[in-house]
Amino acid sequence: MKSFQINEKSIPYLLVLPSTIFIFIVFLIPVFETIFLAFKDYENNWTTENFLIAYEDINFSKALRNTMLLLVAVVSIQTCLALGMAMMLTKIKNNRDIYLYIWTIPLGISDLAGGLAWLALLSETGYMNSVLNYLGVMDKPTLWLTYEKPLTLFIAVMLAEIWRSTAVVMIILVAGVQLIPKEYNEAAQVMGANSWQRFTKVTLPLLKPSLQTALILRTILALEVFAVVLALAGNDFRVLVQETYLWQFEYRETGVAAVYALIIFALSIVATLFYLYVIRVRREALTT
Repeated sequence: MKSFQINEKSIPYLLVLPSTIFIFIVFLIPVFETIFLAFKDYENNWTTENFLIAYEDINFSKALRNTMLLLVAVVSIQTCLALGMAMMLTKIKNNRDIYLYIWTIPLGISDLAGGLAWLALLSETGYMNSVLNYLGVMDKPTLWLTYEKPLTLFIAVMLAEIWRSTAVVMIILVAGVQLIPKEYNEAAQVMGANSWQRFTKVTLPLLKPSLQTALILRTILALEVFAVVLALAGNDFRVLVQETYLWQFEYRETGVAAVYALIIFALSIVATLFYLYVIRVRREALTT
């Protein structure tokens, strides 16, 4: 009786096969189902009417604009903050873990809870108005979160998102910084490079894989922002996921909701490809 032998070249493919099957079941099948829903009408006929309805929706341009502005503002600020925090941790000699734990506390708070926390701060009877009134800065409470102040709504949502999820980017970058051999920075220092030169010429290029991962993950999460917006602004600040929710559960238009979901999915793919192209990592850098 012959024993069953596995070709060594096929071992890597066999190892990734279970995860591939899992991804196909929980990801690809729902994606294809969403595509079918977007192109089907009530009579199960193929149509593009759902795309036309979504495009002509009065809130479509607002939701797209707000989502993209929020994406650019949040991701750029969070990346800069996370880079600064990661570099600060490298300079801290004692009790580094304590600072890391404190900075990651917001990760244990859900999106909705984080939004409600900022609502308690910024509402008419919130802590900010109470403190400003106590200090004599204002005589009566100010409505910060109202449709009459779209800029204030945007800033409130942006600050809540930055506070809640900057730690996600920071953790990835901290892990990347720790993988950089100390000899590189020491050699640059011996050759006369100052701190900024060592950061831009040594640390930042070697952080490209971590930056790529962090930006892709954070961008996808930013495109899916919903609970924070719902808690702080309700329907006064429209985003794409919110429109998806409304068309599905309020208007009972599954096809249009599927269109919005496909738009978010397409934006995620475009952003991922953009980061993969712009923050390219050369093969020799990976093998160094």
